[in-house]
Amino acid sequence: MYTKLHAVARQVGSLIVGKDVQIRQSLACLLAGGHLLLEDVPGVGKTTLSHALALSLGLQFNRVQFTSDLLPADVAGISVYEREKNGFAFHPGPIFTQVLLADEINRATPKTQSGLLEAMEERQVTADGVTRALPEPFFVIATQNPTHQIGTFPLPESQLDRFLMCISLGYPDPAAERALLMGEDRRSMLKSLAPAMAPAELAAAQRGLRAIHASAALIDYVHALVLASRGNGSFAEGLSPRAALALLQAARAWAALEGRDHVVPEDVQAVLVPVCAHRLRPVKSSQGVALASRELVLQLQKSVPV
Repeated sequence: MYTKLHAVARQVGSLIVGKDVQIRQSLACLLAGGHLLLEDVPGVGKTTLSHALALSLGLQFNRVQFTSDLLPADVAGISVYEREKNGFAFHPGPIFTQVLLADEINRATPKTQSGLLEAMEERQVTADGVTRALPEPFFVIATQNPTHQIGTFPLPESQLDRFLMCISLGYPDPAAERALLMGEDRRSMLKSLAPAMAPAELAAAQRGLRAIHASAALIDYVHALVLASRGNGSFAEGLSPRAALALLQAARAWAALEGRDHVVPEDVQAVLVPVCAHRLRPVKSSQGVALASRELVLQLQKSVPV
């Protein structure tokens, strides 16, 4: 089963060159059943990565371009009066899909952002007093521009906490960028992608995470990291119990991608920054918050013995 996950990673890596670690982190996030936030400057391949992941996993894909005038009903759906039926009929919005790409999510107003909270947490949408289940599996892959750019609304902590991981692609290295310049257009390459894994196989791999063993000592290590974040004067608030569960689940997914049936401390360390950095707000920072958070999480890791 996990051989196919590596086939997915290789296929996505043929489009997003030089970003093997980020691709594996993205796969681990989806394997763990979480939502993914891609934060970076425009033009580094965030949207292409999202689309390539959905196609390679054989999942239904919808994209919504978030703007300041986008309304919650534009995403969730709306009831329209139909004269033939002499009543209102619900027209599902683009959120009724297996992979929703919320492109530039922080360009939408907080009202529209909050419309995703129920969907991301409960896998359901309530409209006009009726609750409707979303497809299985359901993933939100959101991209956001740096918050210092014009026309952005910072995501609140409650929204950020719904994302299992937040990763940054960054600029490609010189060799990868040269290969990108000399290669085929990435948008046209998307059209030729065939699923390397079926949705049913992904669901089976997700269920298999329950069998990945985490020893009592490993649980103690995860707990120690969480407790250290709460007693660390560098952060405004520490990690929540939900963050602790997310860290352990992501570590299980990373162990599975490594071909192991048990979690080791290196698995926790591999996912610590993408799982925790966006959940921790520095008290004082002369740099960008995301960058400072990542650095502080690495310091936190060094301060907690294995």
